[in-house]
Amino acid sequence: MFIIYDLIFLIFALVYLPLYFIRGKLNSSFLMRLGFLPDCLNLDRPIWVHAVSMGEAMAIKGLLAQLRQVYPGKKIVVSTVTATGNKIARSLVNEDDFLTYLPLDFSFIVRKVLKKVYPCMFIIAETEIWPNLITCLEKMQIPVITVNGRISDSSYGGYRAIKLFIRPILRMVRQFCVQSDLDALRLVNLGVDRQKIQVTGNVKFDINLDSSSQIKALDYRSKLWLGQSDKLLVCGSTHPKEEESIFASYREILLFFPQLKLLIAPRHVERSREIAKLAQDNGFMPVFISRISEACPTCIHNIVFILDTSGELLNYYSAADIVFVGGSMVKNGGHNILEPASLKKPVIFGPYMFNFRDISELFLKDQAAFMVSDGKELTDKVKEILGNSLLAKELVERAYEVIIKNRGATSKTIQIIKQLNLDAQR
Repeated sequence: MFIIYDLIFLIFALVYLPLYFIRGKLNSSFLMRLGFLPDCLNLDRPIWVHAVSMGEAMAIKGLLAQLRQVYPGKKIVVSTVTATGNKIARSLVNEDDFLTYLPLDFSFIVRKVLKKVYPCMFIIAETEIWPNLITCLEKMQIPVITVNGRISDSSYGGYRAIKLFIRPILRMVRQFCVQSDLDALRLVNLGVDRQKIQVTGNVKFDINLDSSSQIKALDYRSKLWLGQSDKLLVCGSTHPKEEESIFASYREILLFFPQLKLLIAPRHVERSREIAKLAQDNGFMPVFISRISEACPTCIHNIVFILDTSGELLNYYSAADIVFVGGSMVKNGGHNILEPASLKKPVIFGPYMFNFRDISELFLKDQAAFMVSDGKELTDKVKEILGNSLLAKELVERAYEVIIKNRGATSKTIQIIKQLNLDAQR
């Protein structure tokens, strides 16, 4: 089977490797993906936690904290695939831990890395399926555990098409801790033994409810030159074709609420210049957050702020009066609405939230957020919230209650890991 997996992965590598050359990504992170790790590495059978990108890395913060409490003598390895995920993970590891990139899924690379790291368990955040990696872990009798597992609509369709190929890999996973009954059902339909699946909920509800965020909010509002009467709309994790609707809405809202300021945070920061041009085409003056100290607030009119740095969106959510979460007015699947909701901000999102279906449905059921179908509805809802402070307060309170009611997935997951009686408990 290794030969088959290697051939399949080789095809993908041949397609994507030229992109690494073009984008200048053949750096130390790529060497780690090829299996080149420090010679002096001495981790003494660590716990390995894999979080593919930024969202998963942020979600495992609480899990890592509880793993350290349960296994205080264990070092932790955290791996990611993306650079943004690696940047977030850097803030989660301790001095004795090891931060790396997941090795490319070639059998000879995976074997080399696993022999060097030799973890006592391998924990995968959400549902990442790497056939050679999981097979090697099984052969080395290193248990694999999926936490916060989720099978998206698109993934499920793809997995069903290759069910015969993927079923033996899924069966090698020791335990699936999944977000919902639907995820559990989909795994069963893909051939996983129901006894290996536990519905634990979504660990993203266990987000840190930091009371100091109000202090940070004042700092970031000051950074944006906002006065006491100014309001801030933050549109986070936006995608192409959403910004056009946002600018059209903003122009309309300004006629009624001229004190409203706008900050756009694209999901991919490399699109910042594209959005700046779009802002200019719509009659606004873009100001990049990375260069805000160079700007003169009294010299610029019709300002629109553009967040062109990674890892700061939560800080600007804390400074907001209203938040629109992007990737949801286009068929992208939406992004995490729990972050602004936990910071007690009124939240708006679009109709395409299939990547966060359970969360968005809970919010809508409890009238804890607004869903809009287009730019016109976005305009109406922002105006409604700005014009009704009681409505804003009620939205915030109901959203906070939704979060509190659904917390606890991390603790449930830790209990399941402990019950597996793994080598880490020795």
